This record gives sequence, C-alpha cells and structure tokens, in this order.
Amino acid sequence: MRFLFLLFIIVPVIEITLLINVGQAIGAWYTVGLVLLSAFVGVNMLRYQGLSTLGRAQQRMNEGQIPGSEMIEGIVLAVGGALLLTPGFVTDVIGFLCLIPFTRKRFTKLVMSRFTMVAMSQQQNGENPETPFVHRARPLHPQDKGQEGDVIDGDFRRED
Repeated sequence: MRFLFLLFIIVPVIEITLLINVGQAIGAWYTVGLVLLSAFVGVNMLRYQGLSTLGRAQQRMNEGQIPGSEMIEGIVLAVGGALLLTPGFVTDVIGFLCLIPFTRKRFTKLVMSRFTMVAMSQQQNGENPETPFVHRARPLHPQDKGQEGDVIDGDFRRED
C-alpha cells in the first residue's frame, strides 16, 4: 500500500517536471500537441491490438481452450490505454510498452508467473485458493429445500 501511495506522489511530480522542461525546450503549444498526438496514436493502436487479442481469444474458445493469456493481455492493454490517455510523457512511454506485442507478452508472462507463485504459496500454506469459488448445489425441486450439498462434477456415457 505504501508503494502505491509513493507511486501516486512521485509519478505526477516527474510528469509535471518533464512537461515543464519539454515546454521550455520546444514551446508550450508543441508540448500540448505532442501529448495530444500520443493520445490519438495510442487510442488507435489500442483499438487495433485489442481487436487482435479479442480475435485470438475467440479462436482459443472455439478450440475449447481457456484464453487465459489473452485475458491477461486484455488487462495489460486496458492499463496501457489508460496510461496513454493520462497526460504526460512517462505514462505515455509505459502505455506504449503495454501496446507493443513483444513487451505486452513479456508483461503478460510476468503477471501470470506472479499469479502462479501466489497460488502455489497459498497451497503450500494449506490455504485453498479456490475456496471463494465453491458453489453449493441448488435443490432441483421446491420440496427439496434445505437439502443443499456440494456440486459433484462428473462425466457419463450412454450404453444401450
């Protein structure tokens, strides 16, 4: 939590300092133009990359696979788009890194490995990471109220 607090204090100070320095070097209107141009280019890149990621996710779902990496890529794209719409050069650089396929895939691998480490550490500590997602069976008939149990997943085949 302390890291986020420092991040929200330090990043705006760096952005303001950089905007003032760039404004003094090339002029205020050119600086505003660069910020607007980066937002415009970023939104168009976001649209193209987002549609590409969505297409890959749909293809994996049609193949019967879970599009886990595509979902994480979508989150990275959303963060990148938000950073590109935030005025400033540092956030624009990070936002563009989120949109470039090579670096986006690296961010995705980093996030997925972090989730994997957290899940494995929870299992080693005896915690069940799936506990919040346990569902109880609903009664099939109104007269069966109060006889709820765990859902049992299974396969069957018909033999005639």
